[in-house]
Amino acid sequence: MLSKLVLILDKRKELPAKYKKLIEACGANVISCKDFETAMELLTQYEPDAVLVSDSMDLSLSEIIKKLRFLSYPSRPCIIALSKSSELQDKLDVLDAGADDFLSEPIESEEFKARINAHLRRHFENMIDEITQLPDTKSALRVFKRTIVQNTKWAAMLVRINDFDSYKEIYGDLASDKMLQTYTAIINSALDENDFIGRLAQNEFLILTNPLKSERIASFLVYAFEKIVEKFYNEEDAKQGYIILYGDDNAGKRVNLVSTSIGITSGDFKNYTSINPAISDLFAACKLAKYNPGSSYVVERAKLSAQDAVLDKDFNNKILIIEPDEALSFLLKTTGEMQGYEVAASNEYDSAFVLLKSFEPAIVVLDAGDAGSLKGLDLCKKIKKDKKFKNVKIVLSTVVHDKKLVLNAGADLYLPKPYELLNIFNWIENLVKEFNT
Repeated sequence: MLSKLVLILDKRKELPAKYKKLIEACGANVISCKDFETAMELLTQYEPDAVLVSDSMDLSLSEIIKKLRFLSYPSRPCIIALSKSSELQDKLDVLDAGADDFLSEPIESEEFKARINAHLRRHFENMIDEITQLPDTKSALRVFKRTIVQNTKWAAMLVRINDFDSYKEIYGDLASDKMLQTYTAIINSALDENDFIGRLAQNEFLILTNPLKSERIASFLVYAFEKIVEKFYNEEDAKQGYIILYGDDNAGKRVNLVSTSIGITSGDFKNYTSINPAISDLFAACKLAKYNPGSSYVVERAKLSAQDAVLDKDFNNKILIIEPDEALSFLLKTTGEMQGYEVAASNEYDSAFVLLKSFEPAIVVLDAGDAGSLKGLDLCKKIKKDKKFKNVKIVLSTVVHDKKLVLNAGADLYLPKPYELLNIFNWIENLVKEFNT
């Protein structure tokens, strides 16, 4: 992978070849050109980490460096001037024009390598994520872009930790940082020197590897993550299989233990010419993986695309209310409709499942029943056991103030009665968004 890349702009024949060999000995890749126009195209395509410019060009060295610095501002590469001059004024002019270093030729090979290494080291130190010690988002996307332009055999993997924000909210920064560092170590153990890993977001990683290895890596990561996930929780949370996120009026939201979802795409399945469609397909595949219970991965095949698979899914804003109290049921239905939701309601537990099948809601607002029967709890379990409705969000309201009893039945939110209408519809708004994403 082109994780380190240097562009040489030099009209000469022998010295650029020598410099190329020395830079490659430092572990970086090299592209070279002999004219300014081609250099600009390569600068845009590859966004190199460093640019070496000699005074062999038709334009003055200072003029070229000014243009390079202006045109490469978003990527901000190191610019190193090569000149036969050793005059102080020439050095000052070039450095004032925007160069990071000035090397007078001839330069001894070991000094040349040491200077290149120093510049690349400083360049990458500014783009390292503090927690994981991985290349940051900007750097990771730059390497991905180069990989696509290079048009070699590649596979990209988007690795995400699901429900990470909720875990961080409850367990804190130290525990969540430890989780990221542990997973980073696991991922690194599955990669070799030809692979690349960078951090895309707080809970997302980008891996670039060979298509032949990608599924094997994903399978290992899913297995390893599932083996260690309970170690990030206290004994009680690990045993019950979820954590409780508290809200207003003592409401409690059920949040699953963290899992990992991995989306994979490859140049073998689609001829990518730019990074945007590849990123889109990666996120689509990762979203599909999240729909599976626990940790899993999905590979972007020839027939799978972001447009057909995930992003064009209709937005579901349907709410089903199952509430034996007719006055409260009417109030909930009317308020929901006033807020733009499509609402169906039933006062009977026995007929509710039939209505659920025909209505297909995103959210079910379900009363648990009286203390003697708790028919709502039984209905909640039945809904969650049905594969067709496993992703439907259930708000279970009850006069029985036992969070664990309610959440163990599969409810996504425990809401004790009496509650405020504003409160329940704040929760509904968030859960509808969660269902649709």
